Amino acid sequence: MFAPNHVLMILNYHIIIHFYYYFGNQQRKPVVLKGIDLGTCTTKWTVDYLSQVGGNKEVKIHVSAVPQMDFISKNFVYRTLPFDKFIQRAAEKKHSTYFISEDEKYYLRSLGEDPRKDIADIRKQFPLLEGDIKIPDFFEKEQFFSSVFRISSPGLQLWTHYDVMDNFLIQVTGKKRVVLFSPRDAQYLYLSGTKSEVLNLDNPDLSKYPLFFKARRFECVLEAGDVLFIPALWFHNVISEEFGVGVNVFWKHLSSECYDKTDTYGNKDPTAASRAIQILDRALKTLDELPEEYRDFYARRMVLRIQDKAFSSNYE
Repeated sequence: MFAPNHVLMILNYHIIIHFYYYFGNQQRKPVVLKGIDLGTCTTKWTVDYLSQVGGNKEVKIHVSAVPQMDFISKNFVYRTLPFDKFIQRAAEKKHSTYFISEDEKYYLRSLGEDPRKDIADIRKQFPLLEGDIKIPDFFEKEQFFSSVFRISSPGLQLWTHYDVMDNFLIQVTGKKRVVLFSPRDAQYLYLSGTKSEVLNLDNPDLSKYPLFFKARRFECVLEAGDVLFIPALWFHNVISEEFGVGVNVFWKHLSSECYDKTDTYGNKDPTAASRAIQILDRALKTLDELPEEYRDFYARRMVLRIQDKAFSSNYE
C-alpha cells in the first residue's frame, strides 16, 4: 500500500515574498507559484502562433510508440522535423503522417545550436519568442545556466529523474501532473544513474520493486501560468495531461566551480560527487579480492562509516 500523496505548497503572487524561505537554504522544498506575471506567452503561444514564429527551423525530437517514455531502455527514437510540422503533430492525438504509429507521442527538449558546446537558451534558439515571456528573477543573472523549451504530446509521461541544479518549470499552456520524491528517498526508487527504473508510478510492479511503496510521493497539477520550483536533487516525473508548452529555467545554486565545465545539458553530477563515486567504485572492486564473508563484513563497515560521516539529520 502506498504512502499517502503529499500536496505541494501553493503560493499566490501577493504572498510571493514567503517563497524566499522555501527558495533559500532553509526548506529547499518544491513549491507551486501562482499569479506571476509571465508576459503574453500564456495567451499568445497557440499552435498556429508557434508554427508561424518557429517556421521551418529543424528540431531534434523524441518519438515514442507508448506514452511512458523510458530513458534507461530507450523505448523511443530520435527524429528531426521542421518546427512548424513538429508542433502541429504534437498537438494531434492521431496522426495521418507518422514515423512509427498513428498514435505515437512527441517530445521536444530544445538544444543549443551545437549541443556539445552550447547550452539551450530559448532566447537564442527562438529569438522571436523572447519578448513574449518574462522569466521570474528569483536568482542572480550570473547564476543563470539554461532555459529549455519543452513541448509534449497529450498523454506523454517522462521518466523519473533528478537534476543537479535548481530550476523552475513554467507551464505556459496546457496542463501537467507532476509527481516528486525527496532526495532522502533515493534508496526506494531503484536508480540507474540519475533515473528511476520504476515507470508506472500509479500502478508499479511491487514484486519487482518492493521498496518503492516506502517513497513519499508529492504531487501537483500545473495549469497554464503556474510555475513549479524544483530544488536540485528532487526526483520528478511529468505527465502531460494535455498538449502543452513549457519552459524550464535552470540556474547554479552552488558556486560555478562545483559543476562540470563540459556539461551543456546541466545533468552531470557535481565534480566532487563524481570523484567520490569513482573512488567508491574502486573501493568496491578492491573488496572483490576477498572471500564473500570478508567482503560482506568490510562492505557493511564502509556503509556504517558513510552513514556516520555523510548522512544529515537536517532534512525530513
